[in-house]
Amino acid sequence: MNGKIRTDVETGSATGAGAASRRVLVVGAGPTGLLLAGDLATAGIPVTLVEKRPHGISNLSRAFVLHARTLEQLDARGLADELEAKGRPLDRMRLFARLTIDLTTLPSRFNHLLVLPQYEVERALERRALEAGVRFAYETEVTGLAQDEDGVTLRVRGPGGEAEELRAAYVVGTDGMRSAVREAVGLPFPGRSVIRSVVLADVRLAEEPATLLTVNAVGDAFAFLAPFGDGYYRVIGWHRGRDVADGEPLGLDEVKEITRLALGRDFGMHDARWMSRFHSDERQAPEYRVGRVFLAGDAAHVHTPAGGQGMNTGLQDAANLSWKLAATLDGHAPAGLLDTYQSERHPVGRSVLRSSGGIVRLAMARRPWTLAARALLTTFLGHVRPARTRMIGRITGIGFAYPAPRGAHPLVGGRVPDLALREGRLYEVLRDGRFVLVTPAGADAGRGPDARQGLGGDTRKDRLGVAHWASDRRTTLLVRPDGYVAWAAESPTAEETEAALAGALGRS
Repeated sequence: MNGKIRTDVETGSATGAGAASRRVLVVGAGPTGLLLAGDLATAGIPVTLVEKRPHGISNLSRAFVLHARTLEQLDARGLADELEAKGRPLDRMRLFARLTIDLTTLPSRFNHLLVLPQYEVERALERRALEAGVRFAYETEVTGLAQDEDGVTLRVRGPGGEAEELRAAYVVGTDGMRSAVREAVGLPFPGRSVIRSVVLADVRLAEEPATLLTVNAVGDAFAFLAPFGDGYYRVIGWHRGRDVADGEPLGLDEVKEITRLALGRDFGMHDARWMSRFHSDERQAPEYRVGRVFLAGDAAHVHTPAGGQGMNTGLQDAANLSWKLAATLDGHAPAGLLDTYQSERHPVGRSVLRSSGGIVRLAMARRPWTLAARALLTTFLGHVRPARTRMIGRITGIGFAYPAPRGAHPLVGGRVPDLALREGRLYEVLRDGRFVLVTPAGADAGRGPDARQGLGGDTRKDRLGVAHWASDRRTTLLVRPDGYVAWAAESPTAEETEAALAGALGRS
């Protein structure tokens, strides 16, 4: 699709009549907004995606890696295999000069890091969103909003400069670090700039690097190289002594010099097609929800690019929020479900902020005590497996679990790996966007995946699938649409199972 795209967005009235009472407005057409909008539209929720830029997939994005948990979420949407075919897997990740992390031991189908430019992810997510019926409003800028107990009125400026009002039940801001949605609801964005005058360049190389991702820090210099796959490489570099404004002119000689200092060579860089500077911040909104307005992705949290967790964290925000909004709008959500977005995702954002910042600070250590701390941590992680496993889990996303009620089964709140089921892989079954009840292989044998004996009849068929262990395991699991355990029990009674289903899905 080329050129200007603007759909016939319904403006609605100030009282939010008709379809606007179920509509969601998503602001920002980056990966987070595209996944969220696609999920909602797939669930039958009317969605309009508002984007300030003209239509087009930019190759100027900074994200280059997909981690295991994100790939699992994309697998649950039928996109992972396509992206795996376009990207290049990396089974080891180097954080410091002496610490290399082996990813092949990850308990995931995706026991690697996938090197893939962000624009490839956006293309796949945009196609899915369009196929699901998402309406796009490009060249449309948010100028303010007002909300009441029935919905949200979003004030925008259209392509011709005309003022409009869009009405919806909820608004989600996925519009980046300078989020107009966040500003409109008055949320602060506390934090600070951690690294100033980071240089970016897209270049060709006369010599191919020995590794797929090339990264190192020496003294006052840091550099990172990653391939686009079209013959160009993205260079990210920084030098402690060059603290200049983002708008200061940048030449290829400066990029080469920083790369030589950090990596020992510049690989014969030439033919730069784009160069720029930026500064890296660490910031997090104190709340991800204000009434009927939510924040996700960089609108909610930004951090250094260390560990490649930015885009991944935003996509996982979207996967957490989308099914909760759909359940609420369909009238089946238990009380307080939308509040769990804050309680589940805000701690994850805070953890990513700390871990990515810690990686940068240790990588750029130069004082004797910080160098000693880095050496000690490297040795510790290299020899203490539980600590290394915990660190890998946080970076790849598979180690995060959500809060569980007191007295709940130990599995509740945890991520579910790609279980082998009689009906196929779990993440294939999750592609319907429903909860999945995983029962012992003998339960309802021969009655098919939608058997409902003792499970409330057929009234939950659109919200619940039933599958069976391929093994002889006896645990019963209720898996949320985002792949986390909502409830678990060992050999529960029919009454206990029904109570769990009623609590998670409603009684009708």
